[in-house]
Amino acid sequence: MTSTADHADLRAQLDTLTTEAFRPELAEIDRRSTLEIARTMNDEDARVPGAVATQLPRIAAAIDALTARMTEGGRLIYAGAGTAGRLGVLDASECPPTFNTDPSEVLGLIAGGPAAMVTAVEGAEDSKALAAEDLAALGLTERDTVVGISASGRTPYAVGAVEHARSVGALTVGLSCNAGSALAAAAEHGIEVVVGPELLTGSTRLKAGTAQKLVLNMLSTITMIRLGKTYGNLMVDVRASNDKLQARSRRIVALATGASDAEIETALEAADGEVKNAILIVLGEVDAPSAARLLDASRGHLREALEAARTA
Repeated sequence: MTSTADHADLRAQLDTLTTEAFRPELAEIDRRSTLEIARTMNDEDARVPGAVATQLPRIAAAIDALTARMTEGGRLIYAGAGTAGRLGVLDASECPPTFNTDPSEVLGLIAGGPAAMVTAVEGAEDSKALAAEDLAALGLTERDTVVGISASGRTPYAVGAVEHARSVGALTVGLSCNAGSALAAAAEHGIEVVVGPELLTGSTRLKAGTAQKLVLNMLSTITMIRLGKTYGNLMVDVRASNDKLQARSRRIVALATGASDAEIETALEAADGEVKNAILIVLGEVDAPSAARLLDASRGHLREALEAARTA
């Protein structure tokens, strides 16, 4: 059980964090009109992209290192507690339908397990050991990348995840919203997006959460671009798992090739619905087995496969 002294120490730590700072000028925000509050929130949110921009070189370096690991079969694993953990799980869950990744390739760990996505699990974020256990259960290896996410940059679960990952040789990234954070210091790639005090004191689901979502968007999306999951800005590895995505698949093939509807249907049927293969069949003027072989040789990079088809 946490003692009074421990609580005092933690309170002292929180007093030093930008994300926890009190803003006297907003002390009577509850007296403002709804429109005034909305404008204030919007003004606050507008500051987030600029804060992210200051970290772009660090973000790019992390992405390049992450891509190198995933090229060799490594996984991307997010780890966080509360809002930060939920954002990691959200980003991971979007990768299979968007980029046709296997669900085991991009994973999100949240302190307290899946139940913590909808219900707070008291005390889970305070355990470094729990993070190590969760990563060990995944069979973490040196090929993997672990991204610890914590607005404060001090959350034990996130810091513990990064420390454990580094101990086994995995690549580590620490994403926080305070400068000089323990999380960034523990990771090989520290990303600190300092967005300033929140509208509601300490409510880091606001600007800090928005900042984390923007960075996670970059980490996963740009990595997938580098891995050949796109052709230009088209999601050629999209998994057509519902009617909307099936329609999108046909639209993507049309945008990439300019082919007629009949040609698109023929190509997709020959490619068993794989968009990337269908585009290669049309543009490379090859049959389905040749398209599959060329894509395998190029590790899924459509541009390289097309070049090989045209020079064969």
